[in-house]
This record gives sequence, C-alpha cells and structure tokens, in this order.
Amino acid sequence: MAVLVALGAFLMTLFGGWAAQRVTDRRHLVLGLAGGLMLGVVGLDLLPEAMEAAGDEVFGVPGALLLFVGGFLFTHLVERLLAVRQAAHGVEAGERLPQVGLTAAAAMVAHSLMDGIALGAAFQVGGGMGAAVALAVVSHDFADGFNTYTITSLYGNARRKAVAMLVADAIAPVLGAASTLLFTLPEELLGGYLGFFGGALLYLAASEILPEAHHEHPARSTLLCTVAGVGFIWLVVGLAG
Repeated sequence: MAVLVALGAFLMTLFGGWAAQRVTDRRHLVLGLAGGLMLGVVGLDLLPEAMEAAGDEVFGVPGALLLFVGGFLFTHLVERLLAVRQAAHGVEAGERLPQVGLTAAAAMVAHSLMDGIALGAAFQVGGGMGAAVALAVVSHDFADGFNTYTITSLYGNARRKAVAMLVADAIAPVLGAASTLLFTLPEELLGGYLGFFGGALLYLAASEILPEAHHEHPARSTLLCTVAGVGFIWLVVGLAG
C-alpha cells in the first residue's frame, strides 16, 4: 500500500516541476512562491516533526534544534567554500554557483527518499497513521518538485540537469517506501535528519530564493506568492493532522 501511495507522490512531484517550468516568464513570482513553500515546509512541517521525534535535550537545548542550526551553518559553510574555490578560478563575485544548486537539489532528493521511508514506516504502524502521512507526503510533494526544479535552475544549471534532478526527486519516495519492506528507521534518527535538513532549507530560502525574488521585482504580487506558499503548506499540515 505504501508503494502505491508513493507512486502518487511520484506523479505529484513531476506535476510540481512541470508547473515551475511553465511559468518561467514570471520568474519572480515562481521564486516568491518557492520561498514561501520552503519556509512553510520548514516552520510548519519539518521542525515540529523533528522536535517530536528527537526532542532530547543536549546541554539545555533540544537536539533537533541543535541539528537545525547545524544544517543552516553547514549549508552556509558549503556555499562559502564553493565561492572561495570559484574565486580562485577567476569567477566573478556574485555569480551563481551551479554546484550549490545541484547540492541543494540532491538534498531535496534525499528528503523525498526519507519521505518514502516515513510513509512505509507509518503503514507499518497502522492504516490510520499511514493514511495521515500519505496525505501529507502526496500533498507537499508538489512543493518538493516545484522547489527542486526551481532551485536547480536558479543557480544556472542547464534545463536537462534540472529535469534530471526533478525525476530523481520523483523516484525517491517510491524507493524509500519500498525499502521499508527490508528495515525500520529509528524515530530518533529520522527526527535528527528532519532538523538538519530544515536548517539547510531555511538558509536557501532566506539567503538565496527570497532575496532573488524581490531583487528586480519588489512587487506586492511577489510577496503575495510567498504568503500563498506558506498558506498552502499550512493547509496541507492542517488536513494531515
């Protein structure tokens, strides 16, 4: 059953990527929406789940929050190191680094794989739990596909690479769900991963996606798209709850 639901997630991810491709003439609106979707996923979905699954404190701070900050700092460090490397090869300051986009997209693929694993684990617990997780996974995989294609393209990667990352992101939940036939993922490990990935995603949304969206088009419509993205994730979380 989990694998069948994951196939629905596969189609929803591809639909999200298709939608991102179709609105290239409104790039600032696409980026505004993508930033809102990412912010909503982090604040309303990933972080609460991480806190619930891995809430043990480390020196007075929940472990999930430490990993959240660690993910933010790790992504910042990777981007800075790549920037220094590019500068050493004569690349102009401010130029987009394709490797950052591919790394971010690979993280999205890994997240979708974990979505599939969480889906399979939920169905192992029971049909009710599986149905709730299925609704959340299938619904927000539209956002995953949209963000994967958008962020790969934003950093100057060729369209074929963006499409390849989109397809990988679509296949990932199917593989993740199928893998739960062989093993069960410890809840604490899943919570830690969600915290770390949430921090990385927040960095990309706050430091790259949203500033780019408002750089040349500081329009009210762009802001409304961002708010709509957050609202969509809130709706998904509410329906899944």
